[in-house]
Amino acid sequence: MTGIRALTKKKRKIRYAVIGQGYISQIAMLPAFDNADANSELTALISDDPFKLKKLSKKYRVKNVYSYAQYDECLKSGAVDAVYIALPNSMHREYTVRAANAGMHVFCEKPMAVNEAECRDMI
Repeated sequence: MTGIRALTKKKRKIRYAVIGQGYISQIAMLPAFDNADANSELTALISDDPFKLKKLSKKYRVKNVYSYAQYDECLKSGAVDAVYIALPNSMHREYTVRAANAGMHVFCEKPMAVNEAECRDMI
């Protein structure tokens, strides 16, 4: 597409949920969204720590917060296009597969999983 149509066509931002609010999320991923606002939007936070959810949702202006038990609700909410999984390694497979089955794009922290079988399940 060229010309005026290309200039006026509004780009749609990718809407992300960050699952796990530990060290990696707080020092790297969440601050990165402040610098990626042209193409990305942080729309959901997921944690089982209500204190972290309250603090981080306020700091990053995120209105959608969920517990791990509400993960599938988040995936079905229509507010998320992709997930960033920053959970303990033993939880990567489960949360990746659930997101993929819901049609989400998935970014998973390294290592991908704890063994080859889990990696194959994720693929």
